[in-house]
Amino acid sequence: MDHRTSPWHGIMVATALPLRDDLTIDYDAYAAHVAWLIAQGCDGVVPNGSLGEYQTLTDDERARLVRVAVEAAGDGSRVMPGVSAYGSAEARHWAEQAAEAGAGSVLLLPPSAYRADEGGVRAHYAEVARAGLPVVAYNNPHDTRVDLTPELLAELHGDGSVVAVKEFSGDVRRAYEIAEAAPGLELLIGADDVLLELAVAGAVGWIAGYPNALPAACAALYHAATAHDLDTALPLYRSLHPLLRWDSRPEFVQAIKASMDLAGRHGGPCRPPRTPLDQERYAAVRAATGKALAEGLA
Repeated sequence: MDHRTSPWHGIMVATALPLRDDLTIDYDAYAAHVAWLIAQGCDGVVPNGSLGEYQTLTDDERARLVRVAVEAAGDGSRVMPGVSAYGSAEARHWAEQAAEAGAGSVLLLPPSAYRADEGGVRAHYAEVARAGLPVVAYNNPHDTRVDLTPELLAELHGDGSVVAVKEFSGDVRRAYEIAEAAPGLELLIGADDVLLELAVAGAVGWIAGYPNALPAACAALYHAATAHDLDTALPLYRSLHPLLRWDSRPEFVQAIKASMDLAGRHGGPCRPPRTPLDQERYAAVRAATGKALAEGLA
């Protein structure tokens, strides 16, 4: 049963991209993965995010993945495509394509080709919002060099351009500052390794990475954390944190795909310029994944 009150609520998994050995997309495997995630207790999926290697996709691939996700999810409200692009017109195009495919919301970075000022950021989000779907802002100042501060988010929300924010700054104090600056703007957990802190602070959703590999355990953690059941959440969080913290590292795509392979799911290779994990990093992911699986965290 879908318990969410808005399409961007709950556990929205930023889906990994199943590639064959020749680096072509296995769309059947992707559809099966989307259906499996929802069956395992996740609420929806985010195709064409960073974890989905959207920067390496052709236009045809990017559009088809959205259509496949909507069909596999069985309910378009469960799909939040990433629509980030260098140009505002291009990002709006992807938002319009998502709407046409039946998606329920979209996820959008600020301008990332340069360090945009406040006016440019507001214009960018306003343009994409004109496509008609609810827009979730994605604050990732590490990669974009644009910080969606609580004050700027309040402006975007006041403009009617965004309904929520995926908070990936890593600064958990932002949760309280955002609530004060923009009381109506909803907070989504944007990094796996601050899940507990942001859940306790009032997050209504999680745009998640590690449920690709361990969905049931991650769902149990999320629901306990948002219910403020710390007796359940804290031990789970401690057990999973050696994996969850990979979500905030540059190698997060390779690490999550490696954990998927180790857990018996198809993770597979990445498209260049991402390269396989080196021996030391792979050993760390393998050890942490093996420990989680041995503890029954699947």
